Amino acid sequence: MRIIGGTAKGRRLASFRTSSIRPTTDRVRESIFNILPLHFELMHVLDLFAGTGAMGLEALSRGAKSATFIDSDPQAVKVIKKNLELCGFTKKAVIITRDVKASLNLLSKKREQFELIIIDPPYDTSLMGITLNLIGEKELLAKNGIVVAESSKRMVWDGEVKGIELFDRRKYGDTVVSFYRIMKQADRVTLSVTVSV
Repeated sequence: MRIIGGTAKGRRLASFRTSSIRPTTDRVRESIFNILPLHFELMHVLDLFAGTGAMGLEALSRGAKSATFIDSDPQAVKVIKKNLELCGFTKKAVIITRDVKASLNLLSKKREQFELIIIDPPYDTSLMGITLNLIGEKELLAKNGIVVAESSKRMVWDGEVKGIELFDRRKYGDTVVSFYRIMKQADRVTLSVTVSV
């Protein structure tokens, strides 16, 4: 596993595997960042269920201003710290060692927002819908921000999400990557009228 682009391009990252940790492959990560906007300079990035931290590290390599990594697994936190040191990004990063729900509540209280939010929960859980709705409810996505949600094709979330909407979806073998943005005002009005009738 390595950094695909930017200042740390080619840098090999420390990794590990457990039943719940499944690092995003280089191929899928490269495809995701080819879809995202090219200019990362002003981006604050949030990497949820961060695992090795590869996604947030990739964003930092491409110029992101800062990255917040969230993972409750102590082993994952050790690997994230090691990878930040390997890439020279320690000063641009914050690591929160809590579960995602508690972490999102904390970030919401601090009124933080992010231009890029990455979600990659364990494939055998139902955490995707819960996490997406928390992001929308807590207004953690910046105005022109993007949520990148990675899941198994068997666990794709197709339900409604508070405040954000799906605008693109790509499949890479067993992996499905969904892209969300803040719901347009017209869509919010339509939804409100539909509910009230």
